Amino acid sequence: MIWQDIVITIASIIFSLALFPQVYYGFKNKKGAITHSTSVPTFLGLYVIAFVYFSLELYFSAGMSIITGTLWLIFCIQRIKYGKM
Repeated sequence: MIWQDIVITIASIIFSLALFPQVYYGFKNKKGAITHSTSVPTFLGLYVIAFVYFSLELYFSAGMSIITGTLWLIFCIQRIKYGKM
């Protein structure tokens, strides 16, 4: 494990933790607060970044990018399921 993997992983954990309240809010209040123009490019980009990290053998960073991308995918699904605010 190289130090860059640790730093990227820690930053990704912080980003993911920051998203959890919004995911919870969406499910609790049955609202899709995040627009598709924000959520779709973000989750697709994070999945691409995860692939790049994996190819560079930054496995922890890749895993956290997948988790963060999945949280953004949940925002997209909430918008589809619950509609606008």
